[in-house]
Amino acid sequence: MTLRSMASVSAISFAVLGTPAFAQQTSTADEVSQESSNDEARQDTIIVTSTRREQSLQDVPLAVTAFQQEAMSEKGIVSYDGLARETPGIVLNQPTANFNTITTRGIATNGYGANLQAATAIYINELPISSNGNSTILDPTLFDVERVEVLRGPQGTLFGANSLSGAVRILTKKPNPNKFEAATLVDFGLTDGDALRQRYNGMVNIPLVSDQLALRVVGFYRDEDGWVDNLGTGIEGANSLKAVGGRAHLLWEPTSKFDVGLLIIREDNEPADSGLTNPDRGEFIRYTDRPDLFQSDMTSYNLTANWDMDFATLTSSSNYSQIDGKFIVDLAGTFGGGIPFALDAVGHDENFVQEVRLASADGGNWDWIVGGFYFNKRRDIDYDYRSSQEFLDSRGLTGLPDEYYYRFKGYFDAIESAAFGELTYHFSDQLWATGGLRYTETSVQSHTLAGGYNSNYLTAALLGFTNTPLTITPVTAADGLKVEADNLSYKGSLSYKPVDNLTTYASVSTGFRSPVANARAGLASGVDPNDIIIPNGADSDTLISYEVGAKGSFFDRKLTANLAAYYINWEDIQVQANRLSDQAQFATNIGKAVSQGLEFEIGYSPGNGFSLFANGSISDTEITDLTDEEAAISGAEEGLQLAMPDFQGAITARYDFGIGDKDAFVTATAAYVGDFPGMLPNVPGQPGVPAATFDYTDAYTVVNAQAGISKDDWKVVAYVENLLDDSSITYVHPEGFLDSRYARVRPQTVGVRVSYEY
Repeated sequence: MTLRSMASVSAISFAVLGTPAFAQQTSTADEVSQESSNDEARQDTIIVTSTRREQSLQDVPLAVTAFQQEAMSEKGIVSYDGLARETPGIVLNQPTANFNTITTRGIATNGYGANLQAATAIYINELPISSNGNSTILDPTLFDVERVEVLRGPQGTLFGANSLSGAVRILTKKPNPNKFEAATLVDFGLTDGDALRQRYNGMVNIPLVSDQLALRVVGFYRDEDGWVDNLGTGIEGANSLKAVGGRAHLLWEPTSKFDVGLLIIREDNEPADSGLTNPDRGEFIRYTDRPDLFQSDMTSYNLTANWDMDFATLTSSSNYSQIDGKFIVDLAGTFGGGIPFALDAVGHDENFVQEVRLASADGGNWDWIVGGFYFNKRRDIDYDYRSSQEFLDSRGLTGLPDEYYYRFKGYFDAIESAAFGELTYHFSDQLWATGGLRYTETSVQSHTLAGGYNSNYLTAALLGFTNTPLTITPVTAADGLKVEADNLSYKGSLSYKPVDNLTTYASVSTGFRSPVANARAGLASGVDPNDIIIPNGADSDTLISYEVGAKGSFFDRKLTANLAAYYINWEDIQVQANRLSDQAQFATNIGKAVSQGLEFEIGYSPGNGFSLFANGSISDTEITDLTDEEAAISGAEEGLQLAMPDFQGAITARYDFGIGDKDAFVTATAAYVGDFPGMLPNVPGQPGVPAATFDYTDAYTVVNAQAGISKDDWKVVAYVENLLDDSSITYVHPEGFLDSRYARVRPQTVGVRVSYEY
C-alpha cells in the first residue's frame, strides 16, 4: 500500500465518520454533561509534558495520545492492553501477564524480541522500566495517575537511546498539601462465566503542614481467577493472578519556588501460570509439566527536586530501583515433548537513574531545555536447566546432583550516559521552530561466573542412552565481549498555526537503540556442531522518521481532529533469531525496512449528551533490503510485512443523561486490530527453508460496553468486556521450544465497578 492509497483511504474514513468525536473521559448530565464531555473532546484543555514542559496537547508538534484517570477507571483500563486498543499506531504483544512488548508504528520483526531492548520505552514518572524482550516486565497498576501519555515516533532527543519508535509515560498524581483527599475503586467481574476477578484500589492524601507538606498513599490488590486449563499440571483456570502493591509520596513545598518529593513504589505481580494456549489441544488449553512462571516485583525510590529560578526551572531526579523476576518455562516443545527440557531463570536488577535538566521559563521568543542523563543497570541471573527426576530414573541416567543438568550464574552491566538539549524559537504566535540534539554513549558487557556445571544430558537423552553416567563439565568464569556505541540523535520541527484553533507541523527525528552482546557468543550447538555459531551480538540499529501532522478544533471546539502521516527508514535492524538444533537465542543485525502510514484521532461532542470518538492507523511496512547472508542467519525475507497490522482502529460512542438528581451514561467501544506475522518466516541457518512455527495473528474486533450512574462522590459502573466473546489469536510466540505459543483475547467478562471520592 502506498502513501497515496493510504491518503485516499484516510479521506474516505473522514467522510464516512462524518462528525465523530473524542470520548475519553466521563461527563455529567444535562448542561454539566455538555461541559465535561466537551472538555475531553477539546484536546486543547489537556496539558501534557511530553516535551518536558507543560503544553496544551493540541500545540505539541508530536503524535501524542493522553489518557486521564477518570476515563481509565470507567473503562477498567488497569494495564497496557486497554491503552493499546485505543491508541493509533500501537500494538501490544502480550503472551501472558508480566510479559509486555509494545510495538509502535511497526518497528518490530516479531512481538517478542528476545535479547533485544524494547524499541518503545516505558516510564513510570522518571524511571524507565522497559527491558529486553525475554524478561518479565512488570504490569504497573494504573490507579491514581495524573495521566498516561503515549508518544509515537522516535523520542531520542528527550527520552534516551531506547525510545527508538516511541515512549509510554505513566505519570502518577502528586500529593496535595492544601486539602485532605481519599478515593477508592473496587471492581468485581466474572470471566467466562465463572472465573472471579477482584480488584481493590485505595488512595489517601494527608496534608501534614498546610500549603507545605503532604503525604499521598496509594494501595491496590488484585485477585483474579484464570480461564486457561493446563492439561500437564491438571489445573483448571491455571493462569490466575495475584498482585499487590502501592505508592507513598511525600512532597515538601517550603516556598512557591522550590519543592522536593520522595516517592516509593512497591509492586508484586504473581501470575500462577502462563496464559499461552495450543490451538491443537483446544481453545483455552495449554500443556506444560509444571506451571510457567513470569513473575515480577519492583521496589523503586525516587527523589525529585524542582527549583524555580525565575529565568528557568532546575529539575533533578534520582531513582534507585530493584526488580526481581522469574522466567520459568517448559522448553520441551523444542524436541516435540520427547524429553524433559526446561529453564528456571531467576533475575535480579539493580538500576540507578539520574537526570538533571534546566528548562527556560515560559514567555519570550526563545524556549530551551538542556540536561544530562545517566543510567546504570546490573542484572544478575541464575540459569538452571532441568530434566525431571522421573525421566532420569526411568532411563538410568546418573551422575547429576539433582534434576538440573546445566547450571550457571551470570550478570551483565549496562550503562547509558547522555547530554541533551532542545531549542525553540517563536517567530510569532503563529510560527515556531524547534531543534534538538542528544549525544549518547552506551556500553554493555556480560559475564559468566565460575561454580556452575554442564553435562551431556541432551545428547544422552535424545540418542536414547540408558543406564549411563552423565559427564559433568565445570563452568569456568568468562567475560563476554564489551559492546560500546555512541550516537548523536537529532530532531527538527516547524509548527504553524494559520488560525488559533489549528496547529500544523512537520518534523524529522532520529532514533537509537543500545547494542546487544550475546551472552553465549562463539558457542557451538551441543546437539548439532554444524549449526550456526552464536555471533558476538548486534550493533545499534538506526532510524530516521519524517512526519507531518495537523491538530485542530472546530465548530466552537465541538469537533476535534488530529492527523499524522509518517515515513520511517530503519537500518541495521536488530533481530532475534533462534538456532534450530537447540533453540539457543541470539541477536544480530540485518538490512533495511520501511514503515509508512497515517494516523487519525477524531472527536465530536455537539452538546446534547452524545459524543463520538474514533481513532485509527493505516500502515504499510516491509523489509526492503537484505543480503543473502543476513537472510540466512535470521530467517528473514525481502518484502516481509513487519509485526504491525495494515489497519487498526477503535470507535467509541457515548450518551450522557440525567435520572432525577443523578448523572448517568452509556458507552461502547469497538476496537479492531488487523493480522500480522508473528515472526520471521524461515529457519535461521537454513536459507529458504520455511519455519514450522511461522504463523500470523488473527484479525479481530473487541467490543466493550459500560453503563454508569453517579451522585455526589459515588459512581457505579456496570460493564461487559469482549461483548461478542471473541477468542481470536492476538500473539504468536516465535520460538519453537513452547508447546503452547498462542495468546487469545480474554473471554467475555461482566462485572461492576464502584468508586468513591472524598
